[in-house]
Amino acid sequence: MNLFQDLRSKYGQKTVTLVRDLERVEQKIARHRNHLVYSLRCKELVLSPPSLMIKCPINTSKARGIIAKARKELLRERIRIINNKLNNLNVKKVSIENELNSSLNPTEQRHLSTHVNNLKSAEFEKTKCRHVEKLNRLQQKQKPKKEPEIDLSGSQLKRWVINLSKYKLTNPQCSVLSKGLNYAVSPAKLPVEDYIVATEQACQKLPNSEATVLRAEIAGTLRSAKPPKSNISRDERKALIEIQKEKTITILPADKGKATVIMDTQEYEDRVKDMLNDGKTYEVLKKDPTTKYKKDLMSILTGLRDKSKITQAQYDHLRPSGEVNPRLYATPKIHKPNNPLRPIVDYTGSIGYNTSRALADIINPIVGTIEHHVKNSHDLAEELRGVMIEENEQFISHDVVSLFTNVPIDECLDIIRERLEKDPDLKKRTLLEVEDIMSLMKFVLTTTYFTFRGTIYKQKFGAAMGSPVSPLTANIFMEWLEQQAILTAPLECKPRIWKRYVDDVLEIVKRDTAETLTAHLNQVDTTSSIKFTYEVEQDQQIPFLDTLIVRKTDKSIKLMVYRKKTHTDQYLSFTSHHPLHQKMGVVRTLLDRKDRIVTEEEDKIKEEAHIRQALAKCGYPKWTIDRVKKQMEEKQQRKTKKNKSTTSDQKGKV
Repeated sequence: MNLFQDLRSKYGQKTVTLVRDLERVEQKIARHRNHLVYSLRCKELVLSPPSLMIKCPINTSKARGIIAKARKELLRERIRIINNKLNNLNVKKVSIENELNSSLNPTEQRHLSTHVNNLKSAEFEKTKCRHVEKLNRLQQKQKPKKEPEIDLSGSQLKRWVINLSKYKLTNPQCSVLSKGLNYAVSPAKLPVEDYIVATEQACQKLPNSEATVLRAEIAGTLRSAKPPKSNISRDERKALIEIQKEKTITILPADKGKATVIMDTQEYEDRVKDMLNDGKTYEVLKKDPTTKYKKDLMSILTGLRDKSKITQAQYDHLRPSGEVNPRLYATPKIHKPNNPLRPIVDYTGSIGYNTSRALADIINPIVGTIEHHVKNSHDLAEELRGVMIEENEQFISHDVVSLFTNVPIDECLDIIRERLEKDPDLKKRTLLEVEDIMSLMKFVLTTTYFTFRGTIYKQKFGAAMGSPVSPLTANIFMEWLEQQAILTAPLECKPRIWKRYVDDVLEIVKRDTAETLTAHLNQVDTTSSIKFTYEVEQDQQIPFLDTLIVRKTDKSIKLMVYRKKTHTDQYLSFTSHHPLHQKMGVVRTLLDRKDRIVTEEEDKIKEEAHIRQALAKCGYPKWTIDRVKKQMEEKQQRKTKKNKSTTSDQKGKV
């Protein structure tokens, strides 16, 4: 007796009719899902399905533009309708399944689920083949557009791959390294286990009926899924394995500029160890302190939980579950002579990492509240809008020498305590008292340790670069220091404008007073740890962050995007196995920076040309920039229209 005969004899024709309804719904879902994927691919590739093609009756560029826009809108509407149909079908499917599950026993439910899934998979594959053929035909009809090839010529390669080692790289090795350390190689096989684990985690948060639907859909998708086409050649994949096995070299990201740096492992280790021999900042520990530090942190957190100052969920999140030691690595500063190294501690997974992140969230609102602070280059551009500079004035910039490892922790803790005590909104974002926060801050900032090549070191002074709370700590100290410095500066060198981003300061001062001001700044910190270096404007211009500030003859200034001589113009490669929206985000970021920083139209045109050239070298097709630019223009038009509408409404009320 087959499934339907069995169900008819036990439950009657009504149950069989419900099963047939479920079959039809599942088959419709399979067809609609394929139709949705096909429509989305058409949208992504800027193709019009034949059923939505509209002939242009007027042969003008404007008319063709109108038709093209209409086709896109029709495709968007079709996608919306398919999504609505899928939602309705899924609701109907759940309803039928609930009605059947109330009658059938577990064994019959499993048999029915297997039968329906097989039917659905067969329909899905049949429809998929049909849609793939349609999409291929559409692509073949479209005029082939030549995609830009990534420029791997000698000059470009030397900017993207800096070989400081004695090891001679082969051409395939150079090629694969030139793609950047953030390049994602497409997988040779699908991570099926990862998908299953992620699905099960999601199913735990869903009702049983919805979880069953999700499992069935994922299972059907995985059965028909195939690995993506490889985005590196066979020689490059082989080269990647060779580099991974080569122990005589160490591959590192450049400190700035995104180049890939190759160093001899022995030289890299010797230089890092020389840096760690600084007795003022580091000391070797004979015993691993992780267990002790973990016990100390658990004691603080347990006390806070028992006093109901943190919830059980917060306690579970902050409680260290493992004993991973922080790891130190160093990035070469290729933009400076002799390529000095910048030490960075990777705290991810360490016992205090989650606590440090939580403290950063609590302290962040009390940082950057004074007038001298700038958040980024966009903020700086707004601050400098309309600024005039006199003939007897000049721009100068100051930089703190190794701020993180020189910031005095005890003084920082005192300043943070004072700020928290004066913060009226502290109780709105945490139940912790000031003393509780300071106890955790002291633990995080005074238990800085790490491993390097099997040896455990403790950082005796300063904050470690890599801890989530370190930038905020350094920023708070710099805010205190700059207030003291400006307040006590001699009148002849007192800055008219002072704008700071972490350890970089931009000022307008009287000419020939830079040395006097620097000498004053270097004596403000009573611990003598914080020291400044300075630069003055050259040829009527000065760089600050990624902005070039240029003096004009009428005493005004103009702003341009600044790139150091060592800047590589390397961005996420278009062939990297990243989602398309992340690559489009790269384009959007560069165009947004151009619009926000550059002040004059002629310079904006030059900057956009540079962006297009740089992205072309990274494999970006022209359409990516055109599409993002159009989206940004449309967004700006909507914003302008909304502002005009709001203004009109306000006038009407008056």
